[in-house]
Amino acid sequence: MITVHHLNQSRSKRVLWLLEELHMPYKVVEHQRDAATRLAPESLKAIHPLAKAPIIVDGDITLCESGAVVEYILNQDEQKRLRPELTDPEYYAYLEWSHFAEGSLAMPIIAALFMNMEERDGKQAMDMYMKKEAMLDFSYIESTLAEREYFAGKNFTAADIMMTIVLEFANYSGLIKEKPHTLAYLEKMQARPAYQKAASYG
Repeated sequence: MITVHHLNQSRSKRVLWLLEELHMPYKVVEHQRDAATRLAPESLKAIHPLAKAPIIVDGDITLCESGAVVEYILNQDEQKRLRPELTDPEYYAYLEWSHFAEGSLAMPIIAALFMNMEERDGKQAMDMYMKKEAMLDFSYIESTLAEREYFAGKNFTAADIMMTIVLEFANYSGLIKEKPHTLAYLEKMQARPAYQKAASYG
């Protein structure tokens, strides 16, 4: 059975959500952020040197990084759900969005979260660069969701799980308040029973 080391308010919600969608058995070990610093506790470092969530343990395998963890779990699914076959026309869209979530999109969102914690006039190079990146990324997302029900196409996939969690961070930072298709998509994802079960862990 897979053990998920879950950190509250983190990307590890993705892993719990995926396991719930697949109805795969798992065990959760919960870790709590420091209330003052918001940093992960030392207990995670005892599991993996990076001390970042999510971390899963499955027998002799210990994995960090949510993208790698998601792919590992999909590989364990005998029914081969939530990931298009290589010959499926949706496969490369699935691949692009799965990597886009932590590649292009995460940086401007996380930067915005940190920059919102301090007083800034918005004229520094970092502010201008992040504003440009966010505008480009969220315009691409909005135009995609205006044409498709899900990121890879007509079917819900693990790429939607990867994308939804960073979109939640973006929504918290006010980055998608003028993106109606993105907001509607986010609401639809959060209504899924498997998502709600995962979210119950905090």
